Amino acid sequence: MPLDPATFLPALLTLVGGGFLSILLARVITVLAGRVVRRTRSGTDDFIVQVLGETIAPAGWVLSAALAWQIIPSTAAGDRLAFGLAKLILVVLLVRLVNRIGIRLLKSWATRQSEEAVATMIRSLAPLLRALVWTIGAVFYLQNIGVQMAAIWALLSAGGIGAGLALREPVAEFFEYITILLDKPFVSGQFINVGSVWATVERVGVRSTRLRSINGEAIVMSNSSLTTSVVANYGEMQRRRLIYRLGVTYDTDHDTLARIPGLLQTIVECGGDAQFDRCHFVAFNDSSLDFELVYFVPTNDFVQAMNVQQRINLEIVRRFAEEGIDFAFPTRTVQLIQPSTD
Repeated sequence: MPLDPATFLPALLTLVGGGFLSILLARVITVLAGRVVRRTRSGTDDFIVQVLGETIAPAGWVLSAALAWQIIPSTAAGDRLAFGLAKLILVVLLVRLVNRIGIRLLKSWATRQSEEAVATMIRSLAPLLRALVWTIGAVFYLQNIGVQMAAIWALLSAGGIGAGLALREPVAEFFEYITILLDKPFVSGQFINVGSVWATVERVGVRSTRLRSINGEAIVMSNSSLTTSVVANYGEMQRRRLIYRLGVTYDTDHDTLARIPGLLQTIVECGGDAQFDRCHFVAFNDSSLDFELVYFVPTNDFVQAMNVQQRINLEIVRRFAEEGIDFAFPTRTVQLIQPSTD
């Protein structure tokens, strides 16, 4: 059906006039708001003003098109289709506006955190925020165009139950990931022990943590396995405590026995790489008189600690030989590797 110029021209003027008016309005708001936010010297405020300006113009064109369509005679079905399409575009524009501003605020909040773990956790909420805003927008649109929501809610409820059962384990692992970020039992680069696993942490993921064992192979453990296990973190150890027990024969005289603690203290301290704690004559065993030597190695490096222990062992052998002190067998060494609380 040919359009009547008497209705076509007003509709065209409404479309064009409203569109250009929306562009002008967007420009005015951008300029005026820009002058205000420049005083804050915040990049986030500038971004919000820019996003508002980018959204007002297309939204104005859509509203102008809807008003122009009302002027043109059309069928009821055509009106429903046109206005439904206009509402859809407006909802999409609004959802994109809220998402862009929300994500920017979320990132700005994360950058202000002093703790990197907290900042990472905040940034990880971005996908959840996007999904939530899109869901609310979709529900609002369906309800606005007259869709019966009872069936939709029933379908969403059933789907939510099924999704909850299917995603129960991934969601649980995600919250374990949040627990690791907040509690920080370990961080990337630290050496830990979990059960029979001795490894260095390479990466903490949303679902699992990647480790590199001392043998070189990659080990992937679920976050729940780590949070429910006893984790020994050697990366935070400031010094290693070593307990050394050795025995001498029963024919060692009293004066020599009295000199052994001082002799062992001299051996420990002579290298400058260990801190002497104590040495005592502690036990009468069946075949030996036992002394217990305790010292600290100020490092969390295992190889360096073993080098210090080797130096002390060799020096004990040499000095005992010079003093004529005979070892009694069996002799046992106990090494306790733990952070010092002294």
